[in-house]
Amino acid sequence: MYLLQKATQLTVDRDALTDLYAYPATDAGTCHVRANMVTSLDGAAVADGVSAGLGGDGDKQVFGLLRDLSDVVLVGSATVTQEGYGPIDPGGDDPSVTTLAIVSGSLHLDADQDGVTAASTVVLTHEGAPTDRRARLVEAGATLLDCGTDDVDLRRALAHLADRGRTRVLCEGGPGLLAALFADDLVDELCLTTGPTLIGGDAGRITHGDTGGTRRLRRAHVLADDEGFLFTRWVRGERGESTAASDDN
Repeated sequence: MYLLQKATQLTVDRDALTDLYAYPATDAGTCHVRANMVTSLDGAAVADGVSAGLGGDGDKQVFGLLRDLSDVVLVGSATVTQEGYGPIDPGGDDPSVTTLAIVSGSLHLDADQDGVTAASTVVLTHEGAPTDRRARLVEAGATLLDCGTDDVDLRRALAHLADRGRTRVLCEGGPGLLAALFADDLVDELCLTTGPTLIGGDAGRITHGDTGGTRRLRRAHVLADDEGFLFTRWVRGERGESTAASDDN
């Protein structure tokens, strides 16, 4: 055990942050899945129903950097709706490059939400999803990919993204999707912001549901800012056994 003293801290600029959060090299066609979540001191994953209320300026800086470093943001449909996701600009000359992938078995999505129907968005669903909702989303311009027969197979979903050259994956939740990714042993690292607040109440945690059992991650780094936020990066140890499936959020 040892003490991390403020006197030993260094100022970290954008270039240094980029190095600290750089994606590792992976085999061709293999996704590296990074999750980015925020929590209060007492473990709440939301404040007033959304995660944005837990963050600060430093969290926004890390949030933006992690998006910039990724190829695609992976997120559950409930989070897309609750947090009001818009399109993620792919930059460059091709607006159809996939930058946002929404996991939804129910297709309970708003066809009028720009983030759902943008050319750079793909909805990862399954063959058994409700046909009326499927038709409504397709008519609105959404791109749907089936990744399973009766539910969303997250391995197949990641394979679809890899086929599109989107291998640096950033999962932004929600708790159900993150739990399912852990259950299938698909999370390579977790970037966790801890805010200096107590929320109380019955707010949920960053995972909700079966995560495939207890697992231990390895600390890669710890950062802090003057507002009292901690930014930790945790990477996988040994791969465990894979278990079950996926959810909308």
